[in-house]
Amino acid sequence: MSSAVLRWTFGPFVVDLANACLWRGTEVVALSPKAFDVLHYLVQHPNRVVTKDELLDAVWPETAVTDAVVRVAIGVLRKVLNDTTPPRFIATVPRRGYRFLAPVTVAGASESPDVPPAPHATLTPAPTPLLVGREAMLQRLGEVWAQACQGQRQVVWVTGEAGMGKTSVVEAFRAAVATDPAVWLAAGQCVEHYGTGEAYLPVLETLGQLCRGPGGERLVTLLRQHAPTWLVQMPWLLTPAYRAQLRDELQGVTRERMLREFAEVVDTLTAETPLVLILEDLHWSDYATLDLLALLARRRTPARLLVLGTYRPVEAIVHHHPLRTVVQDLRRHGHTTELPLALLSVEAVETYLVARFPRQQFPVALAPWLHQRTDGQPLFLVTLVQALMERGVLREQDGGWMVQEGLESLALHVPESLRQLLEQQITRLPLEAQRVLEVASVAGVEFVAAAVAAGYEADATTVEEHCETLVGQQLLRPLGVTTWPNGTVATRYMFVHALYQQVVYQGLGAGRRVRLHQRLGECLETAYGALLPRCL
Repeated sequence: MSSAVLRWTFGPFVVDLANACLWRGTEVVALSPKAFDVLHYLVQHPNRVVTKDELLDAVWPETAVTDAVVRVAIGVLRKVLNDTTPPRFIATVPRRGYRFLAPVTVAGASESPDVPPAPHATLTPAPTPLLVGREAMLQRLGEVWAQACQGQRQVVWVTGEAGMGKTSVVEAFRAAVATDPAVWLAAGQCVEHYGTGEAYLPVLETLGQLCRGPGGERLVTLLRQHAPTWLVQMPWLLTPAYRAQLRDELQGVTRERMLREFAEVVDTLTAETPLVLILEDLHWSDYATLDLLALLARRRTPARLLVLGTYRPVEAIVHHHPLRTVVQDLRRHGHTTELPLALLSVEAVETYLVARFPRQQFPVALAPWLHQRTDGQPLFLVTLVQALMERGVLREQDGGWMVQEGLESLALHVPESLRQLLEQQITRLPLEAQRVLEVASVAGVEFVAAAVAAGYEADATTVEEHCETLVGQQLLRPLGVTTWPNGTVATRYMFVHALYQQVVYQGLGAGRRVRLHQRLGECLETAYGALLPRCL
């Protein structure tokens, strides 16, 4: 395929390589970098079977991943392409791979009059489920991007727990920036590993994307001149002879040299064009990547650079990852910006319902009801709404959507997909913390540490220590101190989300529930027994 081919058109879609984005008509469709690369490869090879191994070699070269990453990318593509059954675009060939079905038209940059020109980047989000209530966040990202374009290097962290919409916000920003062909843009993904991770893995992924993209020859030249230690990490860019020569010359190089070389390349490259590096899930990053980010943030030379990282604070805390320490140190010295995602307000939930159901006749109480049960956590909200649709509680009728039964009659229902996510978070906790949560779930969404201590058969001080740890992991929230009639003084807590309490409680066996209810009842009887005669 000629390197002059920059666009592949199929149906209403255009794969725009120059801008690294997918168009639907005049709208940019947000895609992760890897999903875009998979689609790009498929449209380059239509009407033939593309094996999973072929996709892995093309999109994840020199990276240890499983077939699951291909399935995830294909699933994302089918969703954004609205590919139905039977498929119109991507067909699965059992035990072999995939075939791109639609007719594809190819064109160079000057041969595609139907593709709209790349507009000036705007960060105003469409009212998609995980972007409502994020207008201020996207505006702030726009501000730091403007500063980066003026030569003020920026290292920014978008933070929040699983399901808060970090990826959605980053993808909206990426889609806007990608419309400017003058910007160098690449993204890398950290993955959870159970051993020593490869040094600089997400950064090498971004370099590989840039080297294979338009103008990549220029970056390869810069790496040859300023950063040969990085070039040797990407052997597919080198001839066997030159690769062997570099390896001989670079034996025994230090990590400090690699850091220094990368910083020099960034300074040289960004003097020519702005650069955006997106690094996701840095709570799983290798330590070498953290050293590099700290160096880029502290470096004082001008650079039209924006490094945009995402991470889950609690994940870093639970696994004692040094990321939080690095971020806090950089913030203390004014070298970085942290943008935490907040829970959605009731008004944002209302906006989501209007966007999700344009012709709806929902009662005014629906948005507050959903907010109360999800606390405005975006993933919880979207999953619960989907579950209500599947149960027929939210039903389309006569061209509009309505609620089919009274909200007051609905029991708290935890959808299976959401249950699995919450259980995964809980099972990663230390065993003692899990046991405290189990007893607390029997006590209710709000509970007193002294009551849990009775059920846990431990002293209240020990239970409060566990509860404070769970507060730090954002599973519990302190509510102050309470005094029982018998003089017992203890701290009150509540589950951050009622869904956590529900999942933990439902995971208890019936016999254990009975025993815990009995112990808690005896504890409360002792605490309030002195008041019983007054009630008779």
